[in-house]
Amino acid sequence: MMMNMIIFLLMFMIGNLIFVSKHKHLLVVLLSLEFIVLSIYFFMLLMISFYSFNFYMLMLFLVFSVCEGALGLSILVSMIRTHSNDYFQSFSLL
Repeated sequence: MMMNMIIFLLMFMIGNLIFVSKHKHLLVVLLSLEFIVLSIYFFMLLMISFYSFNFYMLMLFLVFSVCEGALGLSILVSMIRTHSNDYFQSFSLL
């Protein structure tokens, strides 16, 4: 159990490190967010199986994470169609 918690914390910290570091592309940021969601899913799976609860909440979390991924990809496609790339520096938020 302790080894699984170390793996979860390592995954979560690596995902946060990639998310916080300055990247030029939106796709790298979206992939790091999905990696963070994957590590949280792993943690919830460990905790739910440890306490032998129902896996309904885990399925609900998967539904929301898939919706978040689809929304991120739609924003990426919209940005590529309007600005012809996914650089953060090529568009203004104003």
